Amino acid sequence: MPTKITLIIDNRSDAAAFESDYAGITALAHELPGLRRVESAKVWPKEDGTPTPAHRTLDLYFDSYEDASAAVATPQAGQVFQRLGGTGTTFMGLFSDIEEG
Repeated sequence: MPTKITLIIDNRSDAAAFESDYAGITALAHELPGLRRVESAKVWPKEDGTPTPAHRTLDLYFDSYEDASAAVATPQAGQVFQRLGGTGTTFMGLFSDIEEG
């Protein structure tokens, strides 16, 4: 079954600094073996203008859970995660089966 990994990236006090490095992070993510598609999104603030618990999401799509699991064990994934953490950012990763229909 197709699987995606969703990285939920928290808010930063210096969002501009994070954004300047983000293109490099997504470029590294595109190098993950078995990757089929990437979706990157910037999270809107709440209606009253206050921030949500997340600044961005990064969805990484694979053909299967096994492919996704293998990809996160690679040096390329290590670089993505190290680069995210190196910006002082915390993030959480969720594996999900993609249900069509």
